[in-house]
Amino acid sequence: MDGHDPKLTDVPVRVPLVSEPWGILRSLKAARRNVLEIVPEIATRQPIVSGKTGKRWHMVMDPEANRHILKDRLEDYPKSDVTKNILRPAIGESLFVAEGAHWHWQRRTAAPVFSFRNIQNLAPMMTAAAERSVARVGAQAGRGADLYQEMVTATFEVISDVTFSGDEGFDRTAMHKAIDAYIDQTAKVSLLDVIGVPTWVPRPSRVLSSGSLKQMKRAADTVIDERRNRERSGVPDLLDLLLDGEDPETKRRMTTSELRDNLLTFIVAGHETTALTLSWALYLCAFDQDVQTRARHEARSVLGDRNATADDVAELPYIRQIVDEALRLYPPAAFLSRTAQANDTLCGREVRRGDTVMLPIYALHRNHLLWDNPDSFDPDRFADLKAIDRYAYLPFGAGPRICIGATFALQEAVIILSSLLARFQFTPIQGRAPKPVMILTLRPEGGVWLKVEET
Repeated sequence: MDGHDPKLTDVPVRVPLVSEPWGILRSLKAARRNVLEIVPEIATRQPIVSGKTGKRWHMVMDPEANRHILKDRLEDYPKSDVTKNILRPAIGESLFVAEGAHWHWQRRTAAPVFSFRNIQNLAPMMTAAAERSVARVGAQAGRGADLYQEMVTATFEVISDVTFSGDEGFDRTAMHKAIDAYIDQTAKVSLLDVIGVPTWVPRPSRVLSSGSLKQMKRAADTVIDERRNRERSGVPDLLDLLLDGEDPETKRRMTTSELRDNLLTFIVAGHETTALTLSWALYLCAFDQDVQTRARHEARSVLGDRNATADDVAELPYIRQIVDEALRLYPPAAFLSRTAQANDTLCGREVRRGDTVMLPIYALHRNHLLWDNPDSFDPDRFADLKAIDRYAYLPFGAGPRICIGATFALQEAVIILSSLLARFQFTPIQGRAPKPVMILTLRPEGGVWLKVEET
């Protein structure tokens, strides 16, 4: 069942998972097309699945085992070499890639940047982006629009405003294009990755991306150097806060290259993942008009004819539930990979040092042992967050390395989604349902085309 037309099914679009054993070449071909297509269907009905495709591997869908990997034995399960090889050329040894002491000091330095107070202070930029998005969507009323591209635009406006506010010489369009080029060219899995060839052996697609990488880094370095020498005023943005950041234990501060690598991490992760969350949420609201109607009533009762602010977020619980459910069905980081550093046991199964341990979040979030009707869209399952096992729902990871920007992303998503749902009705366009495809993140291939009508 490919599930690409909402008129043909009572559940939203799904990834076709593997129902038979595949050889290494077929697995590689599928992984280059869509990483999730190598996940066996049985992973949605079991706590662990193991196999060998060049290297021994285990896919884990069990909350207690996830806690073990992500929290209790964190040091024994660092990010896999494949993951690091894809990301390190762009974001160096930043928070997302670094391990051990080098990760700890950066996390201590950056954590205050994402305090609740600082995130609330940045909310007016989210509201302004929501206002511009409402205007652009309104200009397309009465016809079909690709809401995925619109959400990419809106969230990139937010992340560039909260990162580089006031830097008028910064070419945001060029940075955006460079980021997209990098993701498109480097994130596909190489045969060399699958068969375990050492990471120092060059992967051709990643060599080809060096031009866009240099452009991204030059632009960020220029802004950082200029900001160091600029007199500040007003609310500090992310770059100001990082420039002022200091590890409370070692008193170490970030160098220009460390600042740049972390900024690029926040820019890539901060706009891509939120754009995807919003795109899938709008698709789901169009898929289920009853949900959309209920959400619109909530948004209008709180907002009236204005756009949402940070103060409104707590008053929009159902819209937050829609965001949570979109993150369950279509988690942007839908597939995590770790390399075991010590012999261990997971779900009663032997894990050897060097084994690849995968957390297919997509399969975890649709596991029949953990969720009722897991493929269905039901925001009410998030009405009581305490009822959900912490390690059964991992859109932002968990443990010490939980996504540092999770609160930022959720606030932004609720502000933009509620502002749009209060003004417009979105309905599916026959034959234009998105296809969930994961390369680096879980994207809607073909876009999210919906008919837009003012209400």
